[in-house]
Amino acid sequence: MKNVRYVMFALTLAVTLLLSACGAPTPETVVVVVTATDAPATEAPTVEPTPQMEVVAVSGPQSGETMTWLDGSTLVYIPAGDFTMGDNGFDAPAHTVTLDGYWIQQTKVTNQMYEQCVKAGSCGAPTQQLGGPVFSNPQFASHPVVGVSWAQSQAYCAWVQGSLPTEAQWEKAARGANGNTYPWGSANPSCDLLNYSNCYGRTTSVTAYPGGQSPYGVLDMAGNVFEWVADWYDANYYGQSPIGNPTGPASGQYRVVRGSSFETVAEQIASAIRRFDEQGDSRRDTGFRCAVNNPQPFAPYCQLTAAAPAAQAVSVDSCTLPEGVVTNQYCAQGDGYGVVQISFGATWEERGTRIQCEERVEGGLRTLVCRGPRGFESTNEVVVCNPACSNRPDVSGLTPVCPSGYTLDPSNGTCAYTPILAQPGAGGCPIGYVTLNQNGQQFCTVSVNAGGSCPLGLYFDDLAGFCVPPNGETRAPFGIDDAFNASQTFAGCAAGYGYNENFQCCQPNAGSVLPGCAPGYTFDVTQNACVPEYEEALGGTGCVTVRVNTVKCSEFVDTVCAPIVREGVCIGNTQCQWNAGAEACELRISP
Repeated sequence: MKNVRYVMFALTLAVTLLLSACGAPTPETVVVVVTATDAPATEAPTVEPTPQMEVVAVSGPQSGETMTWLDGSTLVYIPAGDFTMGDNGFDAPAHTVTLDGYWIQQTKVTNQMYEQCVKAGSCGAPTQQLGGPVFSNPQFASHPVVGVSWAQSQAYCAWVQGSLPTEAQWEKAARGANGNTYPWGSANPSCDLLNYSNCYGRTTSVTAYPGGQSPYGVLDMAGNVFEWVADWYDANYYGQSPIGNPTGPASGQYRVVRGSSFETVAEQIASAIRRFDEQGDSRRDTGFRCAVNNPQPFAPYCQLTAAAPAAQAVSVDSCTLPEGVVTNQYCAQGDGYGVVQISFGATWEERGTRIQCEERVEGGLRTLVCRGPRGFESTNEVVVCNPACSNRPDVSGLTPVCPSGYTLDPSNGTCAYTPILAQPGAGGCPIGYVTLNQNGQQFCTVSVNAGGSCPLGLYFDDLAGFCVPPNGETRAPFGIDDAFNASQTFAGCAAGYGYNENFQCCQPNAGSVLPGCAPGYTFDVTQNACVPEYEEALGGTGCVTVRVNTVKCSEFVDTVCAPIVREGVCIGNTQCQWNAGAEACELRISP
């Protein structure tokens, strides 16, 4: 009868996928809804007792351990212990804080991840902000979601069984135990470490800057967009907060915002800087990530999308560089200009908003005439690229894989949950499982797949030697056909999904969708799988960066910071800094 059930499941899956082929799925999210049914009983089933595996000793997650979570994100484990919080700023005196161990999302929550929560009915749609990415546009699937209030962010985190990180949790994940100035250490910020100071003038993929990761491997904690955290803001809180697991004041007017954005200048990138905002506000440069303090072993999804391991991708690494040469500097009507000669056919863009370029063709030459900021001597960058080159990884030869416990349908890239019997067959345990010996009996337990990853909700435990849930319940039957044990150890399904007892997995309710591609991946219709994505921004292979100097041609008048008379308002403006001696608000970049 068990075999009949899985035959019916496979047939139902095939019919559903055939019918779904009539519509055109979005390139970023594969939606598959399956209704599993039992075959009619033809004979009384023979019930045999299932041998139960004993509890296995585990080492527990180690520092920087990763685990795929309910929304397709990656959680990173931050170990318990002390760390230095604050940097002796006016509202951030340096002090030692002790935190329990916790998990935090490796990246900011993306548009694609947030869309899954909206369709599950647990989140409200973000507000479209002028200048922000279009939430529903697949081009921005891996960009951070913006236009969300504090309450919307907290609601999403609750949906993934977590919460917004406390201010202390966020800062430890960003700076490490030793209190780094920046996530990557002490080196000055640059456009190859983070998206700041209008390097691109917009948001970028949350995985675009691996070189800027924190000591624990957490990405994008500087630049791109600010992040909501759980705490109320109080400028004096650090002086009275508890040493262990501080959670912020009991109430307040503002919520704390940490990190920095794609517009933040270098002087305000330090990870210890505190900011705040009305909790009902939603901005084009504010997003969030979640912390999960006590992850439970939730039942697996019935279907997932296959993915090609990033290690398989090969990037294009050869082409002819275009011309990009500064040929002139001059003043005109009080503004400073620089002229750049570029190749015909090349593409270009300014890096930042402190320079504006206009293309011209004169005397058989193609040039960019670039105007700098009035009243400043300034150095800016223009990126010029050969469009025949590409940073796009070559995905033609990638081999899609499924998590252990799933079977791939290569015709559509669907991974269907197909748990196996706990006892090995004649050929032993299949690929993606390991054999465990206990008291003369052998058991199959789920392990990493061909890409080296554990199934969703599990991490690889070095002592146990296989994939286990973070609560240490090694008898939770991930990938194992054991309906009774599943009902005893699985913590159910996320909101918007229903548990199918016959197949021991979670199916989406009407309107809900299963997790799409993970951050940093996009669905490729030719491969029927999630493949490493390509960030559509100029730079890298086939590009040259031209430094353009513009001279000071007139006196500068500060109309942005000088009128501000309150220190708190001044510090809240990313373009300004407070001069305590002069009791004046000044531009951070002086003329």
